Amino acid sequence: MTTQQLTEQIIKKKSFLCIGLDVDLNKIPQHLLQTEDPIFEFNKAIIDATHHLCVSYKPNTAFYEAYGLKGWKALEKTINYLNKNHPDIFTIADAKRGDIGNTSTMYAKAFFEDLAFDSVTVAPYMGKDSVEPFLAFKDKHTIILALTSNQGAFDFQTKLVDGKELYKQVLETSKSWNNSENLMYVVGATKAEYFADIRKIIPSSFLLVPGVGAQGGNLQDVCKYGMSKNVGLLINSSRGIIYASQKEDFAQAAAEKAKDLQQQMEGILNNK
Repeated sequence: MTTQQLTEQIIKKKSFLCIGLDVDLNKIPQHLLQTEDPIFEFNKAIIDATHHLCVSYKPNTAFYEAYGLKGWKALEKTINYLNKNHPDIFTIADAKRGDIGNTSTMYAKAFFEDLAFDSVTVAPYMGKDSVEPFLAFKDKHTIILALTSNQGAFDFQTKLVDGKELYKQVLETSKSWNNSENLMYVVGATKAEYFADIRKIIPSSFLLVPGVGAQGGNLQDVCKYGMSKNVGLLINSSRGIIYASQKEDFAQAAAEKAKDLQQQMEGILNNK
């Protein structure tokens, strides 16, 4: 999927919502545990109830890898279900990979070719030869960690190096990499005050923004400072949507939470 196609979906749906599919078997409704594949059944119900309200889904692969082969099979079934039934949805493998060139190539093949995700999250701190193998795939997107929403982000990302914050150096350097037009960036919603500076460096790139909802990020502030001419935002909410209820009405409850965010986004887009 191209960024133009993603932008068209945002305009069509009046939404730039990304829903994180981070499935914890200890949190899903108990009745699903009796099914053959509880993780997939949970995801399928969430997707069926919310696909018209969002433009993206983001499974965090750790929540699947934790359950071994069954978890990975559930991830495969989930992405296949999305690609077959909702090919207009932008899919993100939240895998946070990043290694030397040959290894990165294999990671890229796993997520782009075998699983057919549209994008994957990547840690950039090993430099360009760990990221460019992902960027070599046509019409696929590499989402590098720029400024994350966790407290530990201040340990390194905002430290001054030669008078400039490290995360800014990552942003500036990444623009020189091969096929950098296929880069997107993770910027946490809890760091809303940084968005204005980030947009000075990457004015039109898409930003994947976690931290709205359960982590306390403010949607209005993020949009005020982070929205570009082509919107350029994917606002992720995971726990706040998918665990809105642990009862049999969980999918309906998730849809109501997603609808609330979508309506807020529609209002912002109408006033843009």
